[in-house]
Amino acid sequence: MFIQISKEELSRDLLKKAWYQTNNIIWTILFLYPLISIIDFIYMPDIWVQFLIVRIITILIIYTLYNFFRRKGLNYRILLHIAFVLLSATSAFMCNVVNINQLTIYFLVYAAILLFFNLQVFWEPINSVIESLVAIVLLAIFFNILNQNTLDQFVSNGGTFFFIVAALSCLIPSARYKVIERDVRNQILIEKSNDQLKSQNRDIVEKNEIIDRQYERLLKMDEQKNSFINIAGHDLKNIIGSITMSNNMIKEEEYRLSTDQKELVDYISESADKMTYLLNKLMDVKEIESPEMKFKMEIFDINTEVRHIFRGVSETAQMKNIHLIDNILKLPLNVRLDKVFTGQVFQNLLSNAIKFSQTNNNIRVVTNLQRQKFVFEIIDEGIPIGQAELDQMFNKLKALSEASDSQESRLGLGLSIAKLMTDEMGGELTYRSDDKGNYFRVEFNVIN
Repeated sequence: MFIQISKEELSRDLLKKAWYQTNNIIWTILFLYPLISIIDFIYMPDIWVQFLIVRIITILIIYTLYNFFRRKGLNYRILLHIAFVLLSATSAFMCNVVNINQLTIYFLVYAAILLFFNLQVFWEPINSVIESLVAIVLLAIFFNILNQNTLDQFVSNGGTFFFIVAALSCLIPSARYKVIERDVRNQILIEKSNDQLKSQNRDIVEKNEIIDRQYERLLKMDEQKNSFINIAGHDLKNIIGSITMSNNMIKEEEYRLSTDQKELVDYISESADKMTYLLNKLMDVKEIESPEMKFKMEIFDINTEVRHIFRGVSETAQMKNIHLIDNILKLPLNVRLDKVFTGQVFQNLLSNAIKFSQTNNNIRVVTNLQRQKFVFEIIDEGIPIGQAELDQMFNKLKALSEASDSQESRLGLGLSIAKLMTDEMGGELTYRSDDKGNYFRVEFNVIN
């Protein structure tokens, strides 16, 4: 967050600060300067009343000028110079009319006034130098006009101390001016930073309100989604129930069925059971919304499951005149996985391979054991799908670009689900598409 301060902003705030300090100086003088008459009463009892009148006249003039400068918005430096000249004139006058014995006291008072000015004033150092020179000039003028003492007597009775204070006090405004200017600059930065933070906070509040409204909409859509899933799930369960009931009625007449028909009946029964299992998972809203999928782990021969899936998609391949080559290992390999979801992984991969392949093409289904891992491979020697499109299908659940004349319209949802289920069950799914064709590989740990 970079903040810039313009010269106008800095000048405006410096002027405010200068007038604030000027107000403090003027009002301090108005209240305290008449009180110095107590010193007059103690050390100069014969003429203290005259000194008091002079002091009152001085502060009245200063007060009048102060109001005039405030109303007209004039330069505060001129006001301070006039006020100091008036105070210097009265103090220099009194230093030259008092007795030599009391001269030190009045020089101390004069030095205190000069030091107070330089400690409180906010202006450039040259102004303090001018004021010190004015004080010395006024002392010299009144000394020549009024004083009967020698210069040595005048200087030795407090004059030396006054001149030292006048010289040293000129150094104070230089450091004070830099410090106050830096403070003013920092104050502007803080105020601007606060304004920016307030603006950002308002933006955040507005965005939070938008997020809250979107969240409420998402909650409603989520409720609608859950309601739709339940309705669709129950309707599908009724259909599957009808299929299962019809299939069971056929089983009752099993003695009339041929071997192939019996195999088909068993396949229908097993597929219906798998569909029921998947529907129950789908309709379990808590499980859908949980961060991790829950599986029903069991030990089974994974090669047998692959052969079952292979037979199930064979007719689909024949309809497209695609040749499925069985290189499935005959050796039983036991794994501990969710049998239904594992079969769904192979089903999705093999179905998509057939769907994306071309007529008169060969697709090899291979299983083997490598380093205590079951390996399932699909090798398609046809036209490659394209690595970029496979990346979309497996990772982003997005529709692919429109198919050409030799390709079907495709959606990567089934492949994405296959990869998700493989990862969740601790397996690994890799794929490749290049000039040699398309290649899919799944690995699962086997049980000794």
